Amino acid sequence: MTVLDSPPVNAAGPAPGSGRAHARRTELAAFLKACRARVAPGDVGLPPGLRRRTPGLRREEVAQLAGVGVTWYTWLEQGRPINASEQVLSAIARALLLDEVQRAHLYRLAGLPADDTVGASCPATDPALQKVLDALAPMPAAISNRAYDILAYNAGYDALFPGATRSVAPHGRRNSMWCALTVPDCCNPFVNRDEELPRMVGVMRAAYASHVGEPGWERWVRELCTTSSRFRELWATQQVAPPTTTLKVFRHAAVGEIRVQAAYLTMPGSPELYLVAYTPERPVDQERMAWITANPGAPVVDHQH
Repeated sequence: MTVLDSPPVNAAGPAPGSGRAHARRTELAAFLKACRARVAPGDVGLPPGLRRRTPGLRREEVAQLAGVGVTWYTWLEQGRPINASEQVLSAIARALLLDEVQRAHLYRLAGLPADDTVGASCPATDPALQKVLDALAPMPAAISNRAYDILAYNAGYDALFPGATRSVAPHGRRNSMWCALTVPDCCNPFVNRDEELPRMVGVMRAAYASHVGEPGWERWVRELCTTSSRFRELWATQQVAPPTTTLKVFRHAAVGEIRVQAAYLTMPGSPELYLVAYTPERPVDQERMAWITANPGAPVVDHQH
């Protein structure tokens, strides 16, 4: 028995009886189970033991490492209406070897303040931002939210990724995630999406922690899970990721492959939004980007590949 067996009430958290609170607890339970399964006993200095029916740590081992009661931790993993303090969650995060992104995700799911707030709904973009985007052309650039809705973009982005800007996902939203998942190979200009999708879904999963139970987010996640088995598979892994600079490869019928580094910049005063700018990786990529931006009527995808 420890002093943490009776966790302090988190007054800032949602009301235990609300539907959103129930959804948040369910998501928290699933995240803890997934993290526990990824930690081997040897990773935390424990002997492997015998007759382990599942991979990873046992609940009692996590409780021991975190200094909390086994019963209390079990209730937390079962999604029961209990609250945990920052001290307790920090101990659990250490026991599960969570990194900074995963720790922030855990805090948000538990209803504690996180470093940022992101979501699917957002205010209209400032018209001045469109001028910034246009000034960046032919470098592709766009303003999106954490659910990958495309809210504004320039001519370079439209020329590079028309599957996202010109096709509309369910509920009338232009969305790069939807394009990556649903546009057929023959017509999808996003070449290395299979490699990038785990990271993209991880970024969205981290954002979802701040909006568990919100109708708009829940509808969008259900729509993606229903439409795409790949998204459903990745979503179930409970992996989270930060929006970091990454290589994206596109294909254009007129000029061939274009390789860009995608950099994500937060928007001061608009935590729901970020600006993504695609920097050509090689001189030839810069030349090709300039050409397709100046020739928007050129065919986009080579259907022979």
